[in-house]
Amino acid sequence: MPLQPDRRRQLGAFLRSRRERLTPDEVGLPRTARRRTPGLRREELALLAGISATWYTYLEQGREIRVSEQVLTALARTLRLDGPERAHLLQLAGHAAAAECEEREPLKDEVAAVPLLLQPNPAYIIGGTYDVLSHNRAADELFPRLLGNQAERPANFVRWMFLEPVARDVVVDWEPEARGLLARLRTQAGRHPADPRYTRLIDELNQASPEARAWWRQYEVQARRGGRKRLRHPARGPVEYAYTAFHLAEQPEQTLVVYVEGSERADADPFVPGG
Repeated sequence: MPLQPDRRRQLGAFLRSRRERLTPDEVGLPRTARRRTPGLRREELALLAGISATWYTYLEQGREIRVSEQVLTALARTLRLDGPERAHLLQLAGHAAAAECEEREPLKDEVAAVPLLLQPNPAYIIGGTYDVLSHNRAADELFPRLLGNQAERPANFVRWMFLEPVARDVVVDWEPEARGLLARLRTQAGRHPADPRYTRLIDELNQASPEARAWWRQYEVQARRGGRKRLRHPARGPVEYAYTAFHLAEQPEQTLVVYVEGSERADADPFVPGG
């Protein structure tokens, strides 16, 4: 579908503003004595991105042209856009689904190290679709067969809860916890209707889990909440845990979750099985 004129103007203005904030030094170009425009020239940006200078000029001018995701990715890389900026660029250009995927940035090294500092308390970091992004040894022990083999795809708590048989033994109150988790997944998916990561996960659950298929039709929704849950520890048997979480300021859907045995309270907002 062609972009509306106002959207094309916004796209052009956004590209121009990001082009003008880059300097030749930042991209390895020689600085000339006189430059009439701030930042890079259109021709310079087009050359660095590997596209036609005329075509890029039309894009900034808001002309009615179609732009592919591949070209937008090249422009985002050349303009050194961060995650939210890349997502905004893709949305302005009508690539909403791709923009949703771009919103999930890789976990920073310093953030990924935090669960290791919380040993011996089970701790991990998960994203909006419940993918496990980082974890410590205690979490690996508490949730068997979740974190051991991630060669083909990331570990995922929702997939583990419904599709891994050992989860029904580890999570003592499996049915209410699983139903609650599915309701929260539906709530989260509703916030990202164009994100194919949610669609793929939901389709997989509906195909492989009779419980997920039946409960999904009931259209239950639920807000995220903290609390307590009973989990079967591999050495000590059933243990009641309080769980709490901390959302990253720059990536609020990336959530650090920490389990504590016998804590008096858990007053956070985690993205965990049952939480």
